[in-house]
Amino acid sequence: MNVREYYAYLCASREQLWNFVRALPAEDLNRTTIDTGERFRNIKDLLLHTIDVEDHWVHGVARGDGVQNEGKYPHDWVKPQAEQYDLNWIIEYGREVTRRTSDFLKGNPNLNRPLKLIQDDPGSETVTLEQLLWHVMTHEVRHTAQVALLIRQLGHTPPWLDYLRFMRPEVPAETGGGTDIGDGIEDE
Repeated sequence: MNVREYYAYLCASREQLWNFVRALPAEDLNRTTIDTGERFRNIKDLLLHTIDVEDHWVHGVARGDGVQNEGKYPHDWVKPQAEQYDLNWIIEYGREVTRRTSDFLKGNPNLNRPLKLIQDDPGSETVTLEQLLWHVMTHEVRHTAQVALLIRQLGHTPPWLDYLRFMRPEVPAETGGGTDIGDGIEDE
């Protein structure tokens, strides 16, 4: 699997999640369900946070042109308090970030390009663009799982967002289409 394939999966799953949460009552999206959280206390906080992280790392650090830096979606990314924002505003911001990231990846950037994590610190750690992208994508998966749990705690059944729902792997011709994929299932 590569960065572009996995990002395509994330785009499909996030659209599914966004469509699902649109149907939830606003009070559920804003309800404080994480009492001990200092920064992220509800579903909308986590949705906004995942967008912020992608915008910051991919566009702010790797590309130098973060969406939020343009002032189009002003908010406090450290402590979002997302209940003050309309869900559609959060999703519009997410779609803008998604579009920019997709366009960036379509341009076949050099995934081995080194990036300083803190741009103005000469002693900052350096990672490759590919490592940074995997960090952002893994981060989203973790928070999406938290959102799914919060949805369940509110009494709803979250959508199925697993990789195989969106990406059907091709079976190599030489295997004959068996199911032996290392999970203990044997061909019959």
